[in-house]
Amino acid sequence: MLRAALIGVGSSGKTSLFQLMTSARETARSAHGKGEASIGISKVPDARLDRLTAMYNPKKRVPATVEFSDLAIPGGTGGAQALVDVAAYKNADALVHVLRAFQDPSVPHPSGAVDPARDAQAMEDELILADLGVAERRLERLEKDLKKNKSAELEKERDVITVCKAALEDGRPLRTLDLKGDDLKRLRGFQFLSAKPLLIVINLDESALAQGGDAATRIERAAEAAGLTAFLSHAATAAVAVCAKIELEIAQLEPSDAAAFLADLGLSESGLDRVIRASYELLGYMSFFTVGEDECRAWSIPRHTQAQIAAGEIHSDIARGFIRAEVVSYDHLIARGSMAACREHGEVRLEGKEYIVQDGDIINFRFAT
Repeated sequence: MLRAALIGVGSSGKTSLFQLMTSARETARSAHGKGEASIGISKVPDARLDRLTAMYNPKKRVPATVEFSDLAIPGGTGGAQALVDVAAYKNADALVHVLRAFQDPSVPHPSGAVDPARDAQAMEDELILADLGVAERRLERLEKDLKKNKSAELEKERDVITVCKAALEDGRPLRTLDLKGDDLKRLRGFQFLSAKPLLIVINLDESALAQGGDAATRIERAAEAAGLTAFLSHAATAAVAVCAKIELEIAQLEPSDAAAFLADLGLSESGLDRVIRASYELLGYMSFFTVGEDECRAWSIPRHTQAQIAAGEIHSDIARGFIRAEVVSYDHLIARGSMAACREHGEVRLEGKEYIVQDGDIINFRFAT
């Protein structure tokens, strides 16, 4: 499951977006103690799963899901230091920064005037400062350990943490570093906040959302108006434009009424769907499917995932006992109308454990128990 954590200053609309992403579709689990995040689950929209469900008429239809977390934190600039020890934030695959771009005199901004570019940089600085503290403490510990016992692995870890510390001191988030292979693995346990991909959600006025254009045009226009064009050129950073207040109201309507309301705004999909799609694209995620009379299900995996690892998403026993993956593409199955017809035309393939799963693959895993 993809996990995303919401960040943002007070009055940004972060809570409204959390409600849009979770409560509107699923019941969210609220935080009960200090340092706890509220957790909610959203279903990933996928017309392909709808089509497969209509084809198989299964007992269950199970979409892929995204987990969103939200933590109420103090401080006018977001209090990123408070996130460092919160499990939901440390374990998140991406951060979703809600930036206020709407004008509402009844909801004062903590910093006075509405300035999305200022807020974006302020939060970036907070994330960098929080990570710098983690890096400095780890380096201190590594130096002590290396004095007691020389270790090649500890020296390599010290080297990569030193590179991170230098970047952070230079004001650069760790997502901008081109780290690969073992160096990435060495950092994984620290769960640096500024290393996580960043999705900027520009929270607009309704009038700005309704100006028309395709999704890319809307985002470009919103980013330019908010002074975020340069910020969004950074590595592992993307944006989506919403109006959380009005789209939360739309989400409470009956589906037909909601669709009509969205159409009036010139939108083909909801804010929930747009944020999830943007998260998938930012992280390089995709879906494969398992189908049958009992269940049609979508599974989320990173692109370039091997078949045996994808099997493990279903169950570790399937990955352990992996024999072959029986694969047919979604397009072939829909075109032929049945798995039997795909077999007759030689479109069902047997693939090994190193096969790279493709977006839309329909897979039946053969495994030994």
